[in-house]
Amino acid sequence: MALMPLTGYVQERKWVARAEKADSNYIETFDPYLTGRYYFSQKYTSIILEGNRKIADLRYRPNTTLNMGVGATYRSLTINLAYGFPFLNRDKDKGTTKWLDLQSHVYTRNWSIDVFGQFYKGYFLFPKGLGNNDTRSFYVRPDLGISLFGLAVYNLRNGDRFSYRAAMLQSEWQKKSAGTWLVGGEIYAGSISADSAIVPSLLSVSYSQRDIRRIRFVELGPGAGYAYTLVAARHFFLTGAATFNANIGLSREFSEKGTSDKISISPNFIYRGVMGYNSRVWNMNISVVGNSISVRGASSRQDYQFNTGNYRLTLVKRFLPGPKLKRKIKWLDPK
Repeated sequence: MALMPLTGYVQERKWVARAEKADSNYIETFDPYLTGRYYFSQKYTSIILEGNRKIADLRYRPNTTLNMGVGATYRSLTINLAYGFPFLNRDKDKGTTKWLDLQSHVYTRNWSIDVFGQFYKGYFLFPKGLGNNDTRSFYVRPDLGISLFGLAVYNLRNGDRFSYRAAMLQSEWQKKSAGTWLVGGEIYAGSISADSAIVPSLLSVSYSQRDIRRIRFVELGPGAGYAYTLVAARHFFLTGAATFNANIGLSREFSEKGTSDKISISPNFIYRGVMGYNSRVWNMNISVVGNSISVRGASSRQDYQFNTGNYRLTLVKRFLPGPKLKRKIKWLDPK
């Protein structure tokens, strides 16, 4: 499957260990049940070139699609498939973004592991009129693209009472409020590239990154955070989680004059928010997951920022699989 010819396609696989010593006063698990979901989602990976105190940031955004999808969870495996159908997406004045966004998530009782692989090409500059002479149109860069790879691993210090799966996978039910500290680390590598300077020529005099046409980076470091689910009347819930990471990074900028390297320490963070209704059969929720990665180059004191995110509206129903389906998925059952 080629990467760039696809436009607005999403595939996710999430692996989840079966329940390990969950406190039944706080968490109810649904291991024998099949969790089916129908959802709408929109993903993005945007690029920000920070300006100084008197100059606005340059915000490049992709023209990603609103996707409609289906998925299912059974014990240790979750698969979601979604596509940006044309009847849901008619916005043409922002150019075309070709993108492939792959994610894999592991949720055990005491660990969360997020793996990212994102490939985007084609951006527009927000707001309208910035970067060109026409205030009624967006400055479009079909040549601008990014590649981003990441791994984030965190230990849940109170995983027997706090469930990520209840909020993110809907395969459990958080019946009482609980929270947990998160301790771990992250590693990222990526690049921004274009056929010419990333800064528009009309704005080049205002930005010290004016000559840069490509950036590559790698960074890693420890992180910590907290996650909490507030439960009201047993069924309504609000989950929030954030981890902050202090990475040491190496970046390389490319221009017509050559290359320049920079070693720096950058703060990064991942956040998740979910609110909705949960019961033994039904779940409905709205969620947002975001990640901000800062990269410091040698050409400026201001950062390049990679902002990734996913907004989702999900409807879930849980049911026991029938005999035929049960035989096909029995290899997922514990021995």
